[in-house]
Amino acid sequence: MTATPVQLPADRQPTLRIMPMPADTNAAGDIFGGWIMSQVDIAGSIVAARYAKTRVVTVAVNEFQFHEPVFVGDIISCYANVTRVGRTSLTVFVEVYAERNVQAELCIKVTQATLTYVALDKHGKPHPVATKS
Repeated sequence: MTATPVQLPADRQPTLRIMPMPADTNAAGDIFGGWIMSQVDIAGSIVAARYAKTRVVTVAVNEFQFHEPVFVGDIISCYANVTRVGRTSLTVFVEVYAERNVQAELCIKVTQATLTYVALDKHGKPHPVATKS
């Protein structure tokens, strides 16, 4: 894979920013895909819960694409936004960028995913999502 350098989205703030550590690697020494999936789910759930103004749970991973590997020491930025709102569900699109070699300012898009969350009430039952006005 050949990484195409990109710029971090200047018009929005990351939902989550984290640096993977050696304990997060797979047998090949790259960051384990499951770790990245976990970070994507956390970022998506933050945006969904803020939008729904209640607890949310992940009900589907609609799409997940790994474009490039992630390495120990990369600075990972997850950008998430709600793309669809149903009666009790929200679909969230998440893009993940890795800043590598900070001195050279190399930034690449490594992952993107679409997930669906359901809003829950205090009893754990599906709860209607309020529409934004």
